[in-house]
Amino acid sequence: MMVSVVVVLYSLSLLFLFLFSLGQLHLAWHYRQSLKKQPSPLKAFSSSAELPAVTIQLPLYNERYVAERLLEAITALDYPAEKLEIQVLDDSTDDTSSIIAAKITVLGPKGLNIRHIRREKREGFKAGALQDGLQQAKGDFLAIFDADFLPQPDFLQKTIPYFVDKEVGVVQTRWGHLNRNYSLLTRLQAFGLDAHFTVEQGGRSHANSFINFNGTGGIWRKSCIEEAGGWSADTLTEDLDLSYRAQMKGWKFRYLEAVEAPAELPVLMPAIKSQHFRWNKGAAECARKNLWKVLRSPERKPIHKVHALFHLLNSSIFIAILLAALLSIPMLFLKAHRPELNWLFHAGSIFLLGFLSIALFYWMASRRLQPEHTGRYFWSLFPPFLIISMGLAAHNTMAVAEGWLGKKSSFIRTPKFNIRKKGDSWADNIYIRPQFSWLSLLEGLLCLYFIFGVGAGIYLQDYALLLFHSMLATGFGLVFYYSLR
Repeated sequence: MMVSVVVVLYSLSLLFLFLFSLGQLHLAWHYRQSLKKQPSPLKAFSSSAELPAVTIQLPLYNERYVAERLLEAITALDYPAEKLEIQVLDDSTDDTSSIIAAKITVLGPKGLNIRHIRREKREGFKAGALQDGLQQAKGDFLAIFDADFLPQPDFLQKTIPYFVDKEVGVVQTRWGHLNRNYSLLTRLQAFGLDAHFTVEQGGRSHANSFINFNGTGGIWRKSCIEEAGGWSADTLTEDLDLSYRAQMKGWKFRYLEAVEAPAELPVLMPAIKSQHFRWNKGAAECARKNLWKVLRSPERKPIHKVHALFHLLNSSIFIAILLAALLSIPMLFLKAHRPELNWLFHAGSIFLLGFLSIALFYWMASRRLQPEHTGRYFWSLFPPFLIISMGLAAHNTMAVAEGWLGKKSSFIRTPKFNIRKKGDSWADNIYIRPQFSWLSLLEGLLCLYFIFGVGAGIYLQDYALLLFHSMLATGFGLVFYYSLR
C-alpha cells in the first residue's frame, strides 16, 4: 500500500510539472508571435487640454528610507499640474509620516495637488488604503506606485494614450531593476522577473488570455475598478484578484513591455522570503476564490481557461516540486528493489522535455533583454536560478498550503533599503530584525536529506537523479545560509 502511495504521488507531481512546463512553452510560442506583429498606431490625445485627470496613488507603510525619493520622482512626472492629483496613502506607524509631511512642504511651491491621507486604522492593509483613496480620488484614471518605484518623467505620456480605447481598463508596464547588479540574489531576482515581464505577460497578452496587474507600475481606469467591485483585502494579492474580477467583467488589459518602471529589489533573503510568501499565498487564495468561476464561464474559450488554470496555480508548482523531491529518494530504493517498476522510470524521461521548455522560456527572456551577451548571461544565471528556486520550495509550499486551507495572515510588507549600487549598506536598517525561524532549520535539514540522496545514488550505482539531488542539496543549503547570515 505504501509503495503504491509513493509511486502515485511521485508520478502525479511529475505530471503536473510537465503539464505546467508545456503551458509555459505555449506562452513562449505566443510571445514569439507577438514580436513579429507590428504595433498598431497609437491614437494619442491631440492636445494637453484633452488629457484626462489622473490620480497618482502611493500606498506607504513605514518607508523612511525611500519615501522622499519616491515623492521626488512623482512630482517630476511630465503631466499638466491641473490634471494631476497625488495621494500619499500613508498608514505608517513610525517617523515616515513626518518625513512625508516635511517633503510635501518643500514640494509645495511646485503647485501640485498633493494630499497626505492618513487612516485611523490600517484595515485591509494595502487593499484597504487603495480603496479608501479610490473613494476620494478626483481623477478618471489611477496610477499606482509602491514605495520602491521610481517612474520616469514621461511615464504618463507613454501610457495614458492607450486609454483612448474605451474597453481598456488597465495598462501595465514592465518592471525595471535599479539594483540588478548589487549581488547574486538581486541578479537572480531580476532574471526571474524579466521572464515574467517579457515572455509570460507578453505571451498572455498576445493570446488574449487573462493577465494581471502587478500591483504597481500601472494605471487603472477608475470605472473599471468600481465595476469589478473595488479593491478587496480577502487575499494577499489584491492586484491579481481584482485583475481577474475586472477581466471577467469584459475589461481589456494592455501590457506595455517597452515602457519600463524602475524599482528596487530586496537584498536580503528574509526580505525575499516575506515577498514570496505574500505572492505565493495570495496566488493560492486567488485560485481558491476565482478559479472555479473562470472554468465554468461560458464566455471563455477552452485555451483561455487552460492558461488561467496554470496562471492561478502558478504558486502551487512548489508543492509539486517539494513532493517530487522528497519522494525521489524513496523511489531510488524502490527502483533498486522492485525491477518491475523500471518502466515507470523509463517513461519518466519524457519530463526532460519539460525542463527544456522551461529553459527555452527563460532563454527567450534573456535574448530579448540581453541581446548582446545572451549566452553568457543565461548560463551564468539560469542554473543558480533553478537551484535557489528549488531551495525555496519548502518556504513557498508552506505559503501555498496556508492559502489553499484558508488560513488568514497579515500583509507583511517587504522592507525597502534604498540600495542602488554596490557599496550601499543596509546594516543600519531599522526594519531588519534578526530572528530565528524553524522553517530555516527545516531547510538546513532538507539540505542534509538531499546530501543523503546523493550518497544513496552513488551507493546504489544509480546516477539518474544525482544532478537533481545535488541541485536540491545546494539550493536548500544556500537558502539556509542566506537566511541565517
